[in-house]
Amino acid sequence: MCGIVGFYQYHQSKDEAENLLKRMLSRIRYRGPDESGIYLGDEIGLGIVRLSIVDLETGSQPMSNGEKSLWIVYNGEIFNYIELRQELKRKGHTFRTQSDTEVIVHLYEEYGPAFLNKLNGQFAFAIWDKRKNELFLARDRVGIRPLFYTKTNETFIFSSEIKSFLEYPDVVTELSPIALSQVFTFWTTLTPNTLFQDIYEVPPGHFMMVRPSGYDLKSYWELPLPGFHNREKKKVEDAIEEFNELFYDSVKIRLRADVPVGAYLSGGIDSSITTAYIKSIFPGNLRTFSIGFTEEEFDESFYQRMVIDFLKTDHTSIMCSPEDIAGVFPYVVWHSEIPILRTAPAPMYFLSKVVRENNYKVVITGEGADELFAGYNIFKETIIRHFWAREPQSNLRPLLLKKLYPYMPQMKDANNTVLKLFFGYKLTDTNSPVYSHLLRWNNTSRIRTYFSDKMKDALKGYHPIQDVEEKISGKLDEIDPLTRAQWLEVKIFLSGYLLSSQGDRMAMANSVEGRYPFLDHRILEFCMKLPPDLKLHGLDEKYLLKRMMKGRLPDPIIERSKQAYRAPVHKSFISQTVPDYVKFFLSREQILSSEIFNPDLVEKLIQKTKPGIQVTEIDDMALTGLLSTQLLYHQFIIRKTPDIIGANLSDCKLITETAE
Repeated sequence: MCGIVGFYQYHQSKDEAENLLKRMLSRIRYRGPDESGIYLGDEIGLGIVRLSIVDLETGSQPMSNGEKSLWIVYNGEIFNYIELRQELKRKGHTFRTQSDTEVIVHLYEEYGPAFLNKLNGQFAFAIWDKRKNELFLARDRVGIRPLFYTKTNETFIFSSEIKSFLEYPDVVTELSPIALSQVFTFWTTLTPNTLFQDIYEVPPGHFMMVRPSGYDLKSYWELPLPGFHNREKKKVEDAIEEFNELFYDSVKIRLRADVPVGAYLSGGIDSSITTAYIKSIFPGNLRTFSIGFTEEEFDESFYQRMVIDFLKTDHTSIMCSPEDIAGVFPYVVWHSEIPILRTAPAPMYFLSKVVRENNYKVVITGEGADELFAGYNIFKETIIRHFWAREPQSNLRPLLLKKLYPYMPQMKDANNTVLKLFFGYKLTDTNSPVYSHLLRWNNTSRIRTYFSDKMKDALKGYHPIQDVEEKISGKLDEIDPLTRAQWLEVKIFLSGYLLSSQGDRMAMANSVEGRYPFLDHRILEFCMKLPPDLKLHGLDEKYLLKRMMKGRLPDPIIERSKQAYRAPVHKSFISQTVPDYVKFFLSREQILSSEIFNPDLVEKLIQKTKPGIQVTEIDDMALTGLLSTQLLYHQFIIRKTPDIIGANLSDCKLITETAE
């Protein structure tokens, strides 16, 4: 992995532009600590910090084609680059390196933007076409790797992370009330929005062509949506055989690297499957990593040890406490660049840190399986609510919901009245295209009640859920309820939160690359076409995976109920010894200064989360969301950034050219 930056049609001198690129790169040096480089032309500046994983010796960037008419800076991995390289050689292309970067340049030279459909990988890159005076940017299908852009004084600017824009003259960072309202509904913004006004992301599965006249944004891939009438009918045995072949190859090509590859092992079935496949491909020693919690309700160490003993991996585990989470949280927010409603990214930061400390740069993980095989409770909840909606007055049907959330104290002894109040929101609105997510989004949106009057006025009656319904109007017609729910989860939550705040940002903060076999586009396309009952069989999630892994993993791992990955919240921030920064950022003075939240309501929330008081999930989300927003305001608006920038770029390779 790497970090990339650049600008098109800049107005500085070349010396100033070079220094500016170096400052932008210094903000994200942790994404690429191994080397750095700059390409500078009359109208274009490209920069990269590189994490060397493939072709360590000759894979330096920026890189050109043979004629030096195309130049690339690239963050990511193309896992099928070896096969694509052979295809290009047959067409007469010659190569100077063994890198996947050079393959991308030649593919663009041969096929233009259409080459994106040939790639199997996770990527974000920029290609400068010197002859056409065009800048081409692209991002992988599901948004594993980030890519942001903005414009100021006719200059187009891009970067792997928004914090690089803080170095560019005249770029204004201002919170977007609409984006913040979206975060406090969906846990993320709706692409291409970011938290900041006039700063956008290249959406997953899209590319951009930037010219002097402006830019075009186009989609090259969409998550399939098979309807009732064109869904593939498969027997479970046939589906297992086909999936096994696809997944084996997905894991195998993700083991391509010139550095050692490790794996995360959480104790759940997803990471256990990926680890088992790695061992079947390379039976030798495999290094695995996991995190446990001092708080028993969050800890999965027992199951981790069971898989470690079964697969015989060389394992490293660390423990995480509420105090650990509190200590690192400001840095987690700085790397996330968006408010977070859970503390779950913090342990992932520690986990990638221990990976790096053990001299590993690459880990394989199990993200994506929950979305594709209905592992989350929201999918079961959808099915139960549909079932309940057929007889809304039933006293028995809502009792099924008690089984889904044993970790929520208020659910253990809930009676019918409580269940109906909690789960009955818009129960009979089953024709809504977002029915599966209405309850979750409505509960999360309660955080918006903490907004100040100024924020509420700025929103002018904007409704995030209505916005989504309008954007996808007609798109999910004739789609079964489970597939609708999965589509929404992949399109909004997976890319916007899971692969970002919990994925790329926490791993790359410690210069570690995550790889995701379940997110191979062939796997995505296969799973979306599967009959629903091969994913959620009754209320048994991941049915196909469990059948496939019988005898290949310990039975308790296969048979255990899904345990949501969570981390302590109020115990981290509101304890007997409240961290000083929490007191500061949630103080009345700071709340009034930022003008985002109502100070009276914030004070009431703090009182509700005092030690000894039972705290609801919604209050936990509100506390985390308010604190992270206040931190972001301090870091990105006031621009008092953490003392983790200013990396030395004295080793930066500079390539300068003038227009022909």
